[in-house]
Amino acid sequence: MAIFSPPTYTPLSFLALFLFLTLTLTFAEIRFSEIRSDSRSIIPFDEFGFTHSGILDLNVTILSLRLQNDQITPATNPNDLSLVGFFLCTRDSWYHVLEQLSQNDIVCALQSDLIKPVFSFDRLNNGGLTHFNLSLQISDPNLYTLVFANCIPNLHISMDLISSMYNLEGRSSIIRDYLSAGKSNLPSIYFHFALIYFTLILIWLYVLYSRRTVIYRIHFFMLAVLMLKALNLLCEAEDKSYIKRTGSAHGWDVLFYIFSFLKGITLFTLIVLIGTGWSFLKPYLQDKEKQVLMIVIPLQVVSNIAQVVIDETGPYGDAYAWKQLFLLVDVVCCCAVLFPIVWSIKNLREAARTDGKAAVNLMKLTLFRHYYVVVICYIYFTRVVVYGLETITNYRYQWTSVVAGECGTLAFYVFTGFNFRPKSCNPYFAIDDEEEEAASEMLKMEEDEFEL
Repeated sequence: MAIFSPPTYTPLSFLALFLFLTLTLTFAEIRFSEIRSDSRSIIPFDEFGFTHSGILDLNVTILSLRLQNDQITPATNPNDLSLVGFFLCTRDSWYHVLEQLSQNDIVCALQSDLIKPVFSFDRLNNGGLTHFNLSLQISDPNLYTLVFANCIPNLHISMDLISSMYNLEGRSSIIRDYLSAGKSNLPSIYFHFALIYFTLILIWLYVLYSRRTVIYRIHFFMLAVLMLKALNLLCEAEDKSYIKRTGSAHGWDVLFYIFSFLKGITLFTLIVLIGTGWSFLKPYLQDKEKQVLMIVIPLQVVSNIAQVVIDETGPYGDAYAWKQLFLLVDVVCCCAVLFPIVWSIKNLREAARTDGKAAVNLMKLTLFRHYYVVVICYIYFTRVVVYGLETITNYRYQWTSVVAGECGTLAFYVFTGFNFRPKSCNPYFAIDDEEEEAASEMLKMEEDEFEL
């Protein structure tokens, strides 16, 4: 038997699979992939959490293998297709596979005893077949990644692949669940949160009607944000529900992306408007505050485009470049919305020195300080804590990170609505002399501490 030279594993291939194994957040479903003249040694496709009744279906068509003859080395055997094929791998086992490759214990990931083989191309009758189907029952429940390995240097693969990963549920185990284990109950979670937001909409409508003499335009904007959030959750519930049952979103993903796009823009715009005191403190925006909106809104457009590409393409292709762009844009937006709040705090402190209404400005200043802290906590919790929770949580309980994120968002909405609700009796004007003097002393002490 001919001796193979070790295949060339590029650092980019290992990096792509490593990032996929550690960062992927996609929901498995029926996924169609096209590969054209690809010579990469490792191609990750999708990740799925299997139960004891897990099934993997593969349908490969238009299969073509082409070896570039001008680059064949004497030790290369182009006919040994046992080093080309599909396998399943967990995150932990992949690290050990990398060690085996680096120590030359094996020359191909398909030779490792730590992976679960799915299909090797030596079963194609010397490459004569151009299509094949297979169904593999998963007896060991775990979070697996479907990976394609090509350990023959300069062998170019072309094929159309339809992968279906699902778990069987029900008493007779005939109902397919295309959502990964741990995410199977997401449709009901999103639906219940949607009901909560629709309830908040009714409460907010009652507040606006009962205090219609003291409402401002910002309060109608809050209502619009609530409605978009509720519709976004409802569409996401339907989206995941159809994926769970059929493996396809059936158009609900389009509505989800639309409302997600509108919700993201309006939420960040609302934070900026509240931070500037627009409508209930002043009827206009300054030029620098308008510039913040001109930055935040286009960035949200880019962020939503990146999110759509990530969800639709999965790990294959340029999804990771878009993921990096999405994270960068999200961080910039979160930082940008804090500037108007800081400017409002600074303006209120300066106004306290000149207009003689120390108590009024102190109450406004305290409110904006609290809002500044809450915005920071909201950003930190939903961007860092929730992601950390999803990373460390067992795959069977990945729904907990979704619940945590939605609870944090709900708390932020309730805090914003309660503190900036229309008030028929404004406490700013019910200030006596003693409160005014006490507020002046407190502001003076704060300025002295700030200077120190």
